Formats: sequence, structure tokens, C-alpha cells
Amino acid sequence: MSTRSHTLVNRHSQSVSPMSPLRWLALGWADLRRHPGPGLLHGLALAVFGWLLLALAHDRFWLLAGAFSGFLIVAPILATGLYHISREQAAGRPVGMASVIALWRSMDGRLVRFGLLLGLAGTGWVLTSAGLITLMSPVPIEKPVDFLRHVVLQHNLGLFEVWLLMGALLAAPIYASSVMAIPMLVDTRLPVSMAVGESWRTVASQPAVMTLWAVLLASLSALGMLTALLGLIVIIPWLAHASWHAYDELTAGSPYKTIR
Repeated sequence: MSTRSHTLVNRHSQSVSPMSPLRWLALGWADLRRHPGPGLLHGLALAVFGWLLLALAHDRFWLLAGAFSGFLIVAPILATGLYHISREQAAGRPVGMASVIALWRSMDGRLVRFGLLLGLAGTGWVLTSAGLITLMSPVPIEKPVDFLRHVVLQHNLGLFEVWLLMGALLAAPIYASSVMAIPMLVDTRLPVSMAVGESWRTVASQPAVMTLWAVLLASLSALGMLTALLGLIVIIPWLAHASWHAYDELTAGSPYKTIR
């Protein structure tokens, strides 16, 4: 690791504590309350996408299980407009849907490439999940109750544990690669490779805090899904704004933030 990165890690250790994720959530909630329109539109769009998934595969839960967990992989790239709002708001500049649309219309090639990579990873997990459940399940999995009864609550260790392990093996490196990289791509002109490297260094420097942050992101997203996806309308923008504050605090003093 370079001297520059060591300095950045030391700054992280001085400012970040186990309570930091709760502070990020509070700051994200404040951002959403100040400018609810763009956030709620993002949340509604993602909830509608989820309802479409339910409509298309309502009787094929073996597919839905992977589709919704894969959805969490891709969701951060879809929230780039909300990172932009939090950044502009912190700088005291006017914000709104117009600035979000301007960001999207810029068609930043780095964000497009990173989004495609996340999309491929999400698709790979959907196919892997569907393959595991259909090949290893003793009975067809068509409804949530089938998944609960024959996968989650089966007496012998096997399918559910393999399914969780495979999901974790995919999710962990994707989280480490993207949790700081996506807001950094919005905030700076760094190439994708450098942003991903900084994201990994941040996670490695604060493993306990970043693990807690991952658990909070996943748990709140799951809670939103359990409300027939209605909760996602609020939870998605809340977490997006909070994720910006996580990035902003964890990269405080980074020399890369001057590359704009």
C-alpha cells in the first residue's frame, strides 16, 4: 500500500467509530426530508420494477429468490442521482431532479461500465440461485411457502446453507468493490480501477464498521421487501443518501477527492 493510502487509512481510524453507521443513517434521513421528491421518485421506480418481477415470476419463487437478492447488487448504481443530490446539498448548491437528469444525460462511461459489470454479476447470481434451487430441491419451489418449507426449514443441512454461502461469496467482493467506488465515481474523475482499489482499501481499513454497514444495508432492504415492496419507496433513497455520507466521511482528506 502506498504512503498516500496509509495516510488515508490512518485518517479513517481517527474519525470512524462503531456508531458511525447510525450517524450516516441519521444524515441520510435528514437529506431525504430536505429534498424528498427525487428520492421518493427513485424509490417508487425501483419498487415498480420489483412489482414487475413479482408479476412475471409470481409462481416461480426459485427465480424470485435470486432475482430480488440480485436486485440488491445492482441497486447502488441506480442511486447515483441521489449521491449527487447529497453532494450538492452539502456544498450549498441548489439541487433537484434537473441536476439528477443532467448527471444521467452525461452518460459517464465509467458509471455505465461499472453498472454493466454489476448487472452481469446480478444476472450470474440469479442464474446460480435458480440452478441451485431447482437442481437440489426435493420438490418444485413455486411459492414463498415452498421455499420456506423445503429450503429454509428442511431438517438436514444442505441446500439453504449452500445457497447462503454462494450468495455471500458473490456479495462480499461486490460490496467491497462498490461500496465506496460508486459514490467516488460520481464525486471524482478517477478511473474505475482506482475507485475500486480505494473501495477495497477502505473496507480493509475498517472491517468491523463496514461489516456492520453491510448488515444494516441488507437488513433495511429486506425489511422494505417484506412490506410488499412499499417500504422500498422510502428505504432506497434513505440508504442512498446515507451511503453518500458514509463515503464522504470514510474518504475525508483523501487526495483523490481533488480529482474532479
